[in-house]
Amino acid sequence: MPRLPSKKSVLPRTGRERVVIESVAPSIDCGRFPIKRIRGDEVVVLADVFADGHDVVACTLYVRKGGARSGIESRMVALGNDRFQGTFVVSELGTYGYTVRAHIDRFASFCLELSRRPPEDPDLTSAWASGALLIAEAAEGAEHAGAQAEALALREAERVFRCDGAASTKRALAIDNVLAERVYRFAERRHETTFERELMVSVDPERARSSAWYEFFPRSFGALRAAHAMLEYIADMGFDVVYLPPVSPIGEYLRKGPNNSPTATATDVGSPWAIGSARGGHKAVAPELGTLADFRAFCEKAASCHMEVALDIAFQCAPDHPYVQAHPQWFRHRPDGTIQYAENPPKKYQDIYPLDFETEDWQALWQELRDVFLFWIKQGVRIFRVDNPHTKAFSFWEWVIADVRGRHPEVLFLAEAFTRPKVMHRLAKLGFSHSYTYFTWRNTKHELIEYFTALTRGPGREYFRPHVWANTPDILPSYLQYAPRAAFAARLILAATLSANYGIYGPAFELMENVPRSSGSEEYQDSEKYQLRMWDLNRADSLRDLVALINRIRRENRALQDDRGLEFHAIDNDNMICYSKATSDGESVILVVVNLDPYHRQSGWLSWTADCAAGADGRSVQMHDLLSGARYLWSGGRHFVEISPENIPAQVFRVRRHTISENNFDYYC
Repeated sequence: MPRLPSKKSVLPRTGRERVVIESVAPSIDCGRFPIKRIRGDEVVVLADVFADGHDVVACTLYVRKGGARSGIESRMVALGNDRFQGTFVVSELGTYGYTVRAHIDRFASFCLELSRRPPEDPDLTSAWASGALLIAEAAEGAEHAGAQAEALALREAERVFRCDGAASTKRALAIDNVLAERVYRFAERRHETTFERELMVSVDPERARSSAWYEFFPRSFGALRAAHAMLEYIADMGFDVVYLPPVSPIGEYLRKGPNNSPTATATDVGSPWAIGSARGGHKAVAPELGTLADFRAFCEKAASCHMEVALDIAFQCAPDHPYVQAHPQWFRHRPDGTIQYAENPPKKYQDIYPLDFETEDWQALWQELRDVFLFWIKQGVRIFRVDNPHTKAFSFWEWVIADVRGRHPEVLFLAEAFTRPKVMHRLAKLGFSHSYTYFTWRNTKHELIEYFTALTRGPGREYFRPHVWANTPDILPSYLQYAPRAAFAARLILAATLSANYGIYGPAFELMENVPRSSGSEEYQDSEKYQLRMWDLNRADSLRDLVALINRIRRENRALQDDRGLEFHAIDNDNMICYSKATSDGESVILVVVNLDPYHRQSGWLSWTADCAAGADGRSVQMHDLLSGARYLWSGGRHFVEISPENIPAQVFRVRRHTISENNFDYYC
């Protein structure tokens, strides 16, 4: 039986704090986890702050950089209905703490009460004396702070309140904002209330806000040195992150053959995710790819092409990984003493041993895995795509990400976790900078609107940064299987314009690889995960030019570099979707219309008030289709669009305010 509370009551720590602070936002799980922002962002903090009675409450926002003993504070502005707002800018990478403080502003309360009294009130003499005491207290505070000029001004105000001068002069002084501000700055804050906890914000580099990723297998192009030409190819398409599968030695024991065959020949290359052999483990480069020096040269070449290298980190081991012999306690064993290989029924991964995060030797395991990140950071990597983090302990990720970012706050982590929503969101809260999404399986208009509305308008917008992929080496979506060129083009445009962070696995994507291994499978036939592939990058039907155009549009339009300005618009055809993105200042506005049917021409009337996005002056706006180059003049709230999938199955409009004049008819409809 649960025990009933004792009848004896305990006095609070202090009973003289009269102000209540609640509903502080933004806050995740009552402050358990930090919100996320980009360096240079302004953080807007809101709070409900009130007290008993009718006294005026003064509210301040206190902010300190992580690790600092002290911070700075600024006064919050009253919005009405006891709601206050304050702002601060996060100018450095790392973490910031913020909280709200409040107290009774006694001089402001005095002035408010004075304003309600009639001039002939007989108790004004007592009121002037009370006001003089409050001003005198502030003057003492100014003197103690060494602000002599401020102290002299306050002493003069005190003298006016104490003298026998006209009441009108004293009233005018009492409502003087300059005096009120002086008193506020130097008066003692008696019985100040501080919000119950310090909230946190994690600050990432600009790359976390917007990025375009391209994944490829260097081994299909020879090795790391030979793949330098591939970096130029990727850079020419406008990507800013090149993502590599694991580059460590691949296990030889129980190596998989083509199409995930359980048997392999001596010439089969195996899966890069079966990490480790006699040639090294997670802190080594596969000899067939080159050396550590070659890897560093690859990173340097990428930097010269204005790209960053993202490296796949998969915390799992091939049976012949050095960890298996040196630390068998890090793995889960069957009753017969053998190590359990990975399974995801009906799939079996005989070439992979998962790590056991319940091992008694967990501290040594955690430190070793942390050192894997630090090792690759030393080689030049600042972005990690983490394989299947949802199969490792949450507590490990919270610790290791905080530890690594405490040393290197510029490092980013992408969670490749296709799993249950709550698990995906927990990983994001724990510190992952980006998160894979279900975009790969969201195809219909309703699915896309519902999903991206939840991502950009739901509570997760404070911590869950969506990273959408049109395809991956593991996933050939059913929408793209045996699909025409228009299907690939539509998915590219959706991915690159719905989300500020997106990626493709190439050259499979731009060369429209679309044959699954078997009916009902989402795996590629002759998957590059298990064998080398030869790619004809100069094929005439390649989507290379369209990819380059889309990435250029993203770079040149700030609206596409953030997720917060996304808004969907009605269009009377379920085979078409319409949405816009706009910056908060309204200087960059993009409107996108996509034909979701890759086989047929579609048309419809969309509802979108042009003047609302372009200047609110009721005049026409110029709609410049950045894909075709066509320019239109739109006015009003309903607009007809028609898109054929044979060419480009979308229109991406840059919106500009435009005034019609008799000399300006060089636009066509």
